[in-house]
Amino acid sequence: MKRISQFLIIVLSITTIISCKNQEQQQPTQSAPATFSVATLQEKTVTGYQEYPVRIEGIVNSDVRAKTSGYIQQVLVDEGEKVKKGQPLFKLETQSLSQDANAAKASVNAAQVEVDKLIPLVEKNIISKVQLETAKANLAQAKANYNSINANIGYATVKSPVDGYVGAINLREGSLVSPSDATALTTVSEISQVYAFFSLNEAQYINYLQKMEGKSKSERIKNSPDVSLVLANGELYSETGRIQTSTGQINQNTGTIKIRAAFNNPNEILTNGNSGKIRIPTTYQDAIVVPQSATFEQQKDVLIYTLQSDNKVKSNIITIKGTVDNLYVVESGLQKGDKIITSGISKLRNGTEITPKEVSFDSITKPITPLFK
Repeated sequence: MKRISQFLIIVLSITTIISCKNQEQQQPTQSAPATFSVATLQEKTVTGYQEYPVRIEGIVNSDVRAKTSGYIQQVLVDEGEKVKKGQPLFKLETQSLSQDANAAKASVNAAQVEVDKLIPLVEKNIISKVQLETAKANLAQAKANYNSINANIGYATVKSPVDGYVGAINLREGSLVSPSDATALTTVSEISQVYAFFSLNEAQYINYLQKMEGKSKSERIKNSPDVSLVLANGELYSETGRIQTSTGQINQNTGTIKIRAAFNNPNEILTNGNSGKIRIPTTYQDAIVVPQSATFEQQKDVLIYTLQSDNKVKSNIITIKGTVDNLYVVESGLQKGDKIITSGISKLRNGTEITPKEVSFDSITKPITPLFK
């Protein structure tokens, strides 16, 4: 009997041990919270750019027109040629003008003879002074006519009004030209310096002026930063420029205002008619910036997750005052020293506990290089 009791005790002990182990295996083990990258916010100075299409013109664009009527006899320059002020560009046919000049010269001589004939007669009181004065008036008119024809002969050589480069030659040998022609013979452009013209809408113009220091428009424009130019091939032009002025009022048809910037052109890369984009910089000093990839939108609000002291996340609404590359410049909602979740935010909810993995602030604010330009 004693042996049976001992056997039962052993069996019960083994059963109890097995039962306990089964219960331990059935109890779930608590895993550690998921790991997310976290960065501590620092202040950073960043510069962003606004780009606007521009039209390039030489500082001087002078249309070349004929001052007298005639057929083009000779074109003395080629398109793109560099010329000096006063250099002949076109030669008009002057044969008919020369004939007119000879006739006018003969009229002058005849009128002079008449005056010379009447002078002694007036001195002897044979004729009245009125006849002499009339003869003198006829002489003056004949001289004026002769001088006018001579001037037209001079105008038959069409000269460059300024130093610069010859543009497209619109009319060639044999074309009849006159001062009233709508189309100029050509245009000569001075391109040692060029103007870049672009337009801002009303809101953009107000924002631009409000960012600059000064009491008047001219002071604000004077205090504006240097601007850069992106060429048509996508390259950045080597020279920086300055915004000089704007038109006085908004164009009622387009709702825009025209702005003029000037660029030096020492290598003559730019020419009249070029296009490109002007880049106006905006610098944010000691600003709080966050990567756009760390934010999300909810009912038009921009939010970001911050890490609390208990390793739980909290969503914060932030106000954006600018965008620089892949970064948001934060106006409110965050401050220096806050810890933000930098990636995987789609897996988070308010109050989610995480295992933070600290990453450097600089690593999350590096600009992203585009794959395609």
